[in-house]
Amino acid sequence: MKNTREKNTINAELLAPAGSYQKLLTALHFGADAVYVGGKQFSLRTFADNFTAEELSSAVSLAHSLGKKIYVTANVFARNADFAMMEDYFKTLESIGADAAIISDPGVVYLAKKVAPNLPIHLSTQANTTNKYAVKFWQEQGVSRVILARELSLKEISEIHNFTPETELEAFVHGAMCISYSGRCLLSDYLDGRSSNRGACVQSCRWRYEVRALNATNGKAEWLPIEEDAKGTYILNSKDLNMLAYLREMEGAGVRSFKIEGRMKSGYYLATVINAYRRLMNGGALALSETELSNVAHREYTTAYTLGDNSQTVNYTDSQSKGDSIYIADVVGYENGYVLAEMRNRFKKGDVLEVLSPEDTFGKNFIAEEIFDSKGEETDDAKLVQEIYKIKCPFALKKGDYLRRKKAE
Repeated sequence: MKNTREKNTINAELLAPAGSYQKLLTALHFGADAVYVGGKQFSLRTFADNFTAEELSSAVSLAHSLGKKIYVTANVFARNADFAMMEDYFKTLESIGADAAIISDPGVVYLAKKVAPNLPIHLSTQANTTNKYAVKFWQEQGVSRVILARELSLKEISEIHNFTPETELEAFVHGAMCISYSGRCLLSDYLDGRSSNRGACVQSCRWRYEVRALNATNGKAEWLPIEEDAKGTYILNSKDLNMLAYLREMEGAGVRSFKIEGRMKSGYYLATVINAYRRLMNGGALALSETELSNVAHREYTTAYTLGDNSQTVNYTDSQSKGDSIYIADVVGYENGYVLAEMRNRFKKGDVLEVLSPEDTFGKNFIAEEIFDSKGEETDDAKLVQEIYKIKCPFALKKGDYLRRKKAE
């Protein structure tokens, strides 16, 4: 992150998620200033790969070598039995130099301050911080940053910043929204026995719902579709947050860190979203970044409550769109005019491939005229998933870049 403001740049921290070590590499490659990750315990994304103790140490070392930061989530709502292992966990995070632990539970904050006094604490959005007095309270408990509830407006954020200017404020700018109040959801636990507040959410709010009713004519119970304004049955499915057009206003209100949601998302998704925000924050055109965000699967976008009250936040029509581009391959190397790419979706000779990269090659197209498989045999059809194909390419791409192609009109 730049220390001095340049014309048209936005100097807030760009904070990205990583559910695995490979996704961490993607986030750093595409320009995140900081990355939040979860260990194997105490994280609210237990279905992600998450990080071993060795990977956490390696992640911190790598990020610091690049002048970037690693924040580690420990944001479960803890039970008594959880604390037996937490003491050593926080001591480990402190010893490896983690830049902060993200915590939601007051008891866990208390323990972390006691056993790892040099480990900064960021208060999770799960703590539902919605007012300036709550931020002041947490500041007095030794919390250095508060991740604000998603329900706050810019006006409210500005009031909080003016009241507690010493406390860093972090806010979500992009990604999936919980239908419940800042993640305080019991629906997953009720319907499937998996607690969202302990990291096992099954996203039951995304399901398609129907009503079962008794037919008075024949006495049978029948399933009836729910219709919400004749648009569909996804009555609990929130739109996705997208604050791309209002980053300057958020920074002006006092937001220090822009957070992207998505530790369960793919590396390609992270690369696309981080790339869009990074380029805009570096002074790029808004239209270009907005187009970039259309290339990944997403629900209809919303600014949620940042601009004030908003009753149009539910995505009634479907679970999510598929995006305008097809993720084709991971770039794993480049040699002698050929890109080495690990195939993810089928492509053929003659297809126009587009480059996704943090470099100047971003957005450039080339035709796949020569394709060779891992045996060195030329092919017209790259159909083997995870096969390393060699493709003639005029651009010197780098490991960590991606290839995609536009969907047919």
